[in-house]
This record gives sequence, structure tokens and C-alpha cells, in this order.
Amino acid sequence: MKNLRIALAQINPTVGDLSGNTKKIISCIRKARSKKADIVAFPELAVTGYPPEDLLLKRQFVKDNLEALHRIKEASAEITAVVGFVDEDSGIYNAAALISGGRLVDTYHKKHLPNYGVFDEYRYFRAGRRYPVYNLGGINIGINICEDIWNERGPARVQALAGAQLIININASPYHMGKALFRERLVSSRAREYGVIIAYINTIGGQDELVFDGGSFIADAGGEILVKGKYFSEDFIIADIAIGGKTRGSKPHKDKKELKSLVATDERIEKIDIPSVTAEGPKPKIAKRRAVSMTVNEKVYNALMLGTRDYVTKNGFRGVVIGMSGGVDSALVTTIAVDSLGRENVHGLFMPSMYTSKESREDAHAHAGNLGIEIITIPVDAIFRAYLETLSESFRGTETDITEENLQARIRGNILMAFSNKFGWLVLTTGNKSEMSVGYATLYGDMAGGFAVIKDVPKTLVYELCRWRNKKEGRDLIPERILWKEPTAELKPGQKDTDSLPPYHLLDPVLKAYVEEDRSFDEIIKTGCDVECVRKVIKNGGPLRIQEAPGAAGDKDNPARIRKRQAVSDNQQVQELLMEGSVGRGHGAGCRIFFAVFLMVVLFGGYACTDGRDSEKEPVFRQVPEIREIRPQKPVKIKLKRNSNGSYSWELTGDNADKIIEADRKLRKSLPPNP
Repeated sequence: MKNLRIALAQINPTVGDLSGNTKKIISCIRKARSKKADIVAFPELAVTGYPPEDLLLKRQFVKDNLEALHRIKEASAEITAVVGFVDEDSGIYNAAALISGGRLVDTYHKKHLPNYGVFDEYRYFRAGRRYPVYNLGGINIGINICEDIWNERGPARVQALAGAQLIININASPYHMGKALFRERLVSSRAREYGVIIAYINTIGGQDELVFDGGSFIADAGGEILVKGKYFSEDFIIADIAIGGKTRGSKPHKDKKELKSLVATDERIEKIDIPSVTAEGPKPKIAKRRAVSMTVNEKVYNALMLGTRDYVTKNGFRGVVIGMSGGVDSALVTTIAVDSLGRENVHGLFMPSMYTSKESREDAHAHAGNLGIEIITIPVDAIFRAYLETLSESFRGTETDITEENLQARIRGNILMAFSNKFGWLVLTTGNKSEMSVGYATLYGDMAGGFAVIKDVPKTLVYELCRWRNKKEGRDLIPERILWKEPTAELKPGQKDTDSLPPYHLLDPVLKAYVEEDRSFDEIIKTGCDVECVRKVIKNGGPLRIQEAPGAAGDKDNPARIRKRQAVSDNQQVQELLMEGSVGRGHGAGCRIFFAVFLMVVLFGGYACTDGRDSEKEPVFRQVPEIREIRPQKPVKIKLKRNSNGSYSWELTGDNADKIIEADRKLRKSLPPNP
């Protein structure tokens, strides 16, 4: 039986801040060394922040990241560290550096690159082909990265079969409702199945639409959680683990046979020794950690706080300004802003019109008073009348309609932006997911702003979060009347949200099925949902959704980050196809057209040069060798034809057309399936 002291540094890196991230990493290395840890692990791409996206296309950025790793290496005497960074070797890799005693011992390259939902790693990285197992003081350790452990037959299983007793899996795993529990169960099942201890280290922080929730943990070989880190905050987890004997040795012949089936001919398993460098002497005692527990609503609220705080502070804003209407959405946004940024950094504007009720005025001011923030009242009636007078001649003979309603919203948007420009405050928009998903919002009006705090929060959940926050406070921090009065935009006399929308308790289940679960019209109807409600959800909102400000994700698939098809297509045609159930993810004629056109763009754009240098921008194409050989000498034309049944067919003509078609087929086969 051997003992190992392991530290998990759950840090909040900033994308692109190589200097700041490096300082955090070095500080945690020193802390781990002071605790006499044998090994300390950091999250995926800790040096660059995650996801670095198109910064990776800048060669200087990759070079600077390697120089940052060199500084980290120099600070790693008397300890072993696992650090996520970007490696470069005739392409770039999502990598983990194994540093020990001030030198780089080895580098692991991520094998399974996610290319679904919010992930786009095929665009940037090459896949690794090695399965290293490291020996540190007689303990065999496997290192892999995020998606590698989600694959049942992936690197973790190979390393376990090759003798690993401890797997260190470094991650940048985004939050969505229910994911933390699913993540723990999956990793625990892997530990139990493989017979190994798994140390799972996750990053935390907000990055545009993504929020990373932390919750790092260590699971023993029986799948039990030994220790767990905090959610939504930086943490330093340190634990002593006992590792004994071989974990998988009862059936060596069976293991050898399985290994052969898992490792491709161009892949290899390597055994690498790491000299023990931990400082001698007794190890200091480790304080016992309390169990971490949060309710679902508490996790959602903390995710929104973290996403808001990091977006504002990492972008260097001095404060935020919010249009406080006296409604539930602006109440929740303002409360989150105060909780995450401090009352001194939050400023409210109350902008009443002739349609604003007395109750709204009272509720907005009462709420501001409860929060202890300033609220400035700026009536919009005079500005609205000036607009109407200016437009009166052009609008003569027309009926009053949504135009006049939207004018009021845009006036308020202009006032908010004026305060933003004058004082350097970021405007927080207040639209929720239910409204935004069906286009119940005003472009350049209530959608104007820099960050949409609750854009991924359905209306029904807005109410739940408000009630949860009041309960936590022990009083009506958000005035009770806000939570029971009927929702209204107050842009015309007697207006209610239900004049334009189905009741939210009917609307939200449809949105969940359509936006998050990708169900078709027919599938949603079979669940018993109202037909007109389903049609309204599918028909409306596409062009508006694409122009939303970024906002923190709370649900599984953040629509703003990955749902863009309706804004770039013939909207009516897409709606018809969705209704007919003929649009699939990654199937059909539409997919063929996409790949054919994309291939030609890539080929003519020079990304598939025969020397392979420029093709580093799109490494997925290197996985189909035929593509690199195609260099059309004459124009290649694509002819699209709509068939009588509404589908499309296409014909490619010109030099090397047959080769391009065959390459297209192979490329589509090489891409991973959507989950």
C-alpha cells in the first residue's frame, strides 16, 4: 500500500490572460508544495483559459502560451504538476503538461475532441495518438483530458488496462442544470468499472455564454466520492489517498486482448518513470473538508451570479445599469447584479410612460430601497410625444400598432445606452428565455445591452429563483406583489403578456422540448402540448435570437451559442421543414449541400494546401487525405435544384468534381455523431 498526497487547483482562468493565468498557476504550485503534495493538477487549458477559440489561429498566441508554460516549469521544483495548455507540433493540441522537478517530463494530447453543442474543438486541434502511463514513486498514473473519460472505450480505460492505478482527468466542463450530478455518476461508474481512483479537476468561471461550475472531486476504485470541491468558486482541494497493488491484474490475458482491440495500429501505450521530487520530512495535517451541497435553484442562481460577475469584471467595466420596470424579470436581474457585483456598482433607471402603473412605480422603488441601490427616474412621455409628432406626417392614415409600442422600448434603450457611454456602465438586459425564444422582445429596445443575465432562464424558473432568493434572505427582498401580479410590458392600455403569448406554464414545456431537446413538431404534439403554442414557438423569434447579447447558460444547450440555423436561412422554408420533420441533425440533402459548399470554400480558400501548413486552421480536413490532394485547376460549379417534395438535390461539375464528391462523403463519415 502506497500513499499519495494530491492537490486539485480549481482556478478561474481568463481566456487570453496568459500572464494572469500563469501567476494563478504558480501561486497554487507554491501552495501545494507548502502542503508537501506529491502532485498538483490544474484544469484543461488552464494556461490559455477555455475556450480560447480563434485566438488559437494566432501563431504568436500559441507561442506565448508555450513561453508561459516554461515559466511554470521553472517554478515547479520539488513537486509534480499537471497543467493544461496548448501544445504545438506540426499542428496544435489540447494538451496536459506533466512537469516534475522543474522539467517537462512528458506531454499528453487529448484524444477525443468534442464537436457538438457548445464545443468546436475539431476546428482547432489535432487528436492525440498516445496512451502514457507514468510511474511516480511506485504508483502508476494515467492522465487524460475532459471528453477522454466520457468515452467508455477511451484513454482512461486503456490506461487502466495498461496498469494505471490513478487517473487524473483535467476538465473545462460547462454547467447546465443537472450536469454536476450526472458528471459525478459517470466518473464514479468509470472508477468502479476500471478499478482505479479518479481525480476529476474542473475549472470555474464565466466566459461569455458559458459558465464553469467547478465541483472537482476524487472517486475511489469503488466509485465512492472521497472529497469534493466547491461549486462556482475557486478552491484548493488536497487529499491523501492510499493506493495498493495492481488494480487490474486478475485476468491479464483478457486485459491484453481488450487492449489490442482498443489501441489502433498507429497508436501506442508508453510507460514513463517520474523521479520522486517531493520535499522530505513529515507532511502537514490536512483540514477536514465539509460536504458540499446545493439545491437546483441555488446552483442556477450561483451560475447566473458567476457568469454576470466574470463578464463584467473580466471586460473591465466599472459598473452596470439596469432598466427597472417594477416587473419580475428586471427584479431578478437587479438582485443578481447586486449579489454578484456589490450594491455600489449597480445603478437602476426607472423610465415611466403614460402606460406605467402606480404599482410598478412603487414596486421598482421599493425593490431598489431593499437592495440599497440608487434608482434614477427619467420619464419618457415627452420623448415619445416628440417621436410621434416627427413621424405623424409619414404615419398619417395608419392605425396605432406595435410600432408605437416598440418606439417606447427603443427610447428606453437609448437612455440606458447614454448612461453606459457617459459613465462606463454595462447595460444588463432583462429578457428571459421564454420571451426571447418566441421573439417577444424589441430589437434595439429591451434587447439593447451588453449582457443578458437571464436569457437562458424560462419565465417559470424566473419566479422560482425570486422566491428562492426571498426565502434565503428571510424577507421579501423582491416585493411580494412583483411575484403575483400578471406580467405586462405596459406599452399600451391594459396590456398583458398573454395578449401575445400562451400562458408561461404552457409555453415553457414546449420551449424545453423544441429548443433544448430538439424535438420535432409531431413529437411535441404527442406529449399533449397545445398545437398553436407549438406553432408559435417554431415560427417566431429566429432572427431576433441571433442578435441577442451574450448571457450565462443555465440549460443544457445555450440557444444563443449553438442555435443559428433559422437566422441564416429562408425562415419560412425552415419552419415548413421543421413542421414536416424533414430537418435532421447531420442528415439529408441540406447536410450534403453544406459540406459540398464548405469543402469548396476550404479548397479555394487555400486551407487544404498540399504542404499542410495552412490547413492547420481546419485540422479536421487532414483526417481525409484525399482532400489534401485536390487542387482544382478549373472552376468547380455547384448546381442546386429544389425537388417537387421540397427537398434539394445538387450537382457538381468541373475539374476533379468526382474527387471532391468522394472526399465530401469521407469527411462526413469522419465527423463524430451528434449526441
